[in-house]
Amino acid sequence: MTVAGIVSALIVGLIIGALGRLVVPGKQNIPIWLTLVIGVVAALLGTVLARAFGVADTNGIDWTEILFQVVLAAIGVALVAGVGGRRRYSRR
Repeated sequence: MTVAGIVSALIVGLIIGALGRLVVPGKQNIPIWLTLVIGVVAALLGTVLARAFGVADTNGIDWTEILFQVVLAAIGVALVAGVGGRRRYSRR
């Protein structure tokens, strides 16, 4: 993987993570670097799922693949925010 590939994966991951964070209702008290990590993982898993369902290789923009990625990012953000929120409340 080249440096340009790594940088583009980070940018896509940040965008997917931000979209996933916007989809989840309420305020999420997680840092931006964690959103980036969730977005990168969701982008990779979304691509794998889209290829498994046979919708990743289309002409133009792969909207279904992007939908998979954003939904996975939203699930990841909700899970991490929920676990962090529960842990934060248990200390009080």
